[in-house]
Amino acid sequence: GSASRPLDAPRAPNLFLHSLRYLDVAVSEPSPGIPQYMAIGYLDGIPFVRYDSAGRMEPLTQWIKDGVELGYWERETQRAVRNQHIDAGNLETARNDTTRAGVSLHTWLRLSGCDLLSDGSVRGSQRYGYDGRDFISFDLGFRKFVAADSEEEAERWTNYLKHVCPEWLKKYVGYGQKELEHKEPPDVHVSGREEHGTLILSCHAYGFYPNTIAVSWMKGGETLDQETEWGGIVPNSDGTFHTWARIEALPEEREQYRCRVEHPGMPEPGIFAWEPTSGGNLTVVVAVSIIAAILILTVLIGFSIWRLQSGRRDRNGYNPAAGKDVGTNGLTTGTDRISAGLGWDQVGFWSSSCSPWTPARSIL
Repeated sequence: GSASRPLDAPRAPNLFLHSLRYLDVAVSEPSPGIPQYMAIGYLDGIPFVRYDSAGRMEPLTQWIKDGVELGYWERETQRAVRNQHIDAGNLETARNDTTRAGVSLHTWLRLSGCDLLSDGSVRGSQRYGYDGRDFISFDLGFRKFVAADSEEEAERWTNYLKHVCPEWLKKYVGYGQKELEHKEPPDVHVSGREEHGTLILSCHAYGFYPNTIAVSWMKGGETLDQETEWGGIVPNSDGTFHTWARIEALPEEREQYRCRVEHPGMPEPGIFAWEPTSGGNLTVVVAVSIIAAILILTVLIGFSIWRLQSGRRDRNGYNPAAGKDVGTNGLTTGTDRISAGLGWDQVGFWSSSCSPWTPARSIL
């Protein structure tokens, strides 16, 4: 079962307010629906611009289309074309340096971007991948590449991530401020189940916007990051997001565990605890509802069969032979008569009472 209750919580630490990301993908062999090169820009996790090798940079939201100045699309298209040539060269270099037998399709990915934090500071990174694996990365905090590279290249990316990227991020936020600044706090549900003597506690947060959120498990006030398993921050169809965090515990220590959730839409972080008794009540309600539905169905079918038998006896005082048409409404014996007696189409029995329960929102 699952239930949660907010408890007192300390003030939130530093969180990032907005994020800007660019994902560039180059492939060795383009095919229908897969261009040789594609770049997508994301603001707070929402795609807002797109370019591929077959066209120009184009808007994906109305606010970027209405907000940018004259010459923006031509300039961004030229920048994307330059990046396309660079990434194509990187892909060719990676193919020459690493060989994989029997593989003809290869990919080169570049993910770059920056975050604006709540204290006004900036965080940025640049990551490269080849065939789905990390190839090289650069972090603004360390100011160096994980794999060996030139100092000149490190300085160039430091300047971009520290100055250029945040400048554009602030400008884009200004263009789409009305859409981006609204906040939807998360709905938090804590659940638990025992497996082989181990208690598995899950903390689900869903329906939140923006996608900046921190979910962690604590025991006695200590944050247990290393022991926690996290799910990704996944978009919902309505533009909100959901995520989860899971931890294993001893059943007798469950009262010591709390889930801590921080989000810009919350006035302060929330601390949530599992209350298994509420889950037990829910199980009883569901079980009673299922039993009641089965009893009602049994009674309805029994009543319809009784009506069918009675109708046959009342007609001229005898029972007609099976397979003969009866009555004046064109109804036949067997299952057709039972269905008509129950009136499926009038009460919508199968379409409502016996349909599977569908939750209002999906969670992992």
